[in-house]
Amino acid sequence: MSDSRQYPVPEMPGGVSIEARSASIIIPTFNGASRIGNCLDSLVKQTAGQNVEILVVDDGSTDNTANVVRGYSSVRLIPQANAGPASARNRGALEAQGKILLFTDDDCVPMADWLEAMLGPFMDPDVVGAKGIYRTHQTSLAARFVQIEYEDKYRLMAGLPSIDFIDTYSAAFRRDRFLEMTGYDTSFPVACAEDVELSYRMSARGWKMKFVPAAIVYHTHPDTFPRYLKKKYKFAFWRVLAVRKNPSKGVKDSHTPQIMKLQLLLAPALLLAVVFDLIRRPMVPVSVLVLGGFLLSTLPFTRQAIRKDVIVGILSPILLAARACAQVLGVAAGLMYARRKPTEETASSKPTPDCGS
Repeated sequence: MSDSRQYPVPEMPGGVSIEARSASIIIPTFNGASRIGNCLDSLVKQTAGQNVEILVVDDGSTDNTANVVRGYSSVRLIPQANAGPASARNRGALEAQGKILLFTDDDCVPMADWLEAMLGPFMDPDVVGAKGIYRTHQTSLAARFVQIEYEDKYRLMAGLPSIDFIDTYSAAFRRDRFLEMTGYDTSFPVACAEDVELSYRMSARGWKMKFVPAAIVYHTHPDTFPRYLKKKYKFAFWRVLAVRKNPSKGVKDSHTPQIMKLQLLLAPALLLAVVFDLIRRPMVPVSVLVLGGFLLSTLPFTRQAIRKDVIVGILSPILLAARACAQVLGVAAGLMYARRKPTEETASSKPTPDCGS
């Protein structure tokens, strides 16, 4: 007769279970020869002597990526024809031998204790996924604003018992659960919102996912505002598809401040108010009221930003207005795209730079 009792999982030094110590780190890459070395240098040091493997899935690179990866004897290279980052991550998950899957990107450099921090939450058998954070060494105004924007979202997530938004730059999942969900949705052809969509599906099942602020990766943010706004447009575009597949998350998720959605609505409202004022010429211009409402909505972010960076804080209302405009255009384009494409249809698989969040 089999013994059906549940026994405690033995622990390794540091308090992390043996199951959690059996892990696979998966890095998808496309033409990443110039950047992936920094990522691998950090990870190889962290995994030495541990039951953790590193897999790099080369998604049809045409540069020297494969040769760079082969220079690391402890790293397993998995080549595939170009199929996009979601497909590459799924391929890595299928090839992986670890109980826990960890994901990061080829342009990220995990800190020395990243692996330890990411595995920690899996001491709890109910935890299915975990998410870390971004930092940057950059000093440009745009990058500083982006970092403060991320930190505003991290502040929102820090007080939650569970989250529903795990980005691939610092992500971890139980392999069996990841495969049960069939991994990332490959109908997202770029690294933009396929991670959001998977998180939403897991959350819909009531699965527990944790925010891990100690799990830090360094990243290169957009260093100019045109690049930043382009990423915001692209992320909003693909986010439409993620929400379309998970409509309840359009109302609220653990990553997006509700006030950001208000700002997104106020951007087109201001344009309509200007048109109204030109036509009707009311005693109190409606556009002034809408503009005042928008400025009030920026105060919480502005106060937080000023404490960290005075210049960024002072410029925040203008930057948030530009962000809202880019997002509105992205949502509008995404809605038009979604109307033309069935939910299940797979789009072109040609990769483009990741979108960030």
